[in-house]
Amino acid sequence: MITETTAVTLRQNLGDMLNRVQYRRESIVITKDGKPVAALVDAALFNRFRALQDRFDALCERLAKSFDGDAVGDGGAKAQAEVERISAEARRQVAQDWRRAGRLPELQSVLQSAPVAAEPLPKPCLDSKMSVNVQPPKPPKGRRKAI
Repeated sequence: MITETTAVTLRQNLGDMLNRVQYRRESIVITKDGKPVAALVDAALFNRFRALQDRFDALCERLAKSFDGDAVGDGGAKAQAEVERISAEARRQVAQDWRRAGRLPELQSVLQSAPVAAEPLPKPCLDSKMSVNVQPPKPPKGRRKAI
């Protein structure tokens, strides 16, 4: 359970708050001027946070090292290509899953039913003398009855 309290209340009831955190495993968010500024959490939870932070930092460092050689020489093109490749693979996998579930039609039936254009469509031609006259809609005639 997460409780919110002000810094003044925490100062006045510190012993009680410590007991709530230690024995009831509650977390207390301390606010100052209505904004959260700190939290009082169980020591075991705090140790888990620290371990997660250390692991996150190590993973970030590994990731940065893995892209250092690629990103420096080509401006990140290899990294971008890898991200696009992984994204395309993920999209294909989702489409396959959706087809199996019946949420998308089979690919062959979509290709067979697609219309084939005999000739390319003409490009729109814009004349510099052409103008578009746009007017706001006119209000309805008559008075509306109040409900």
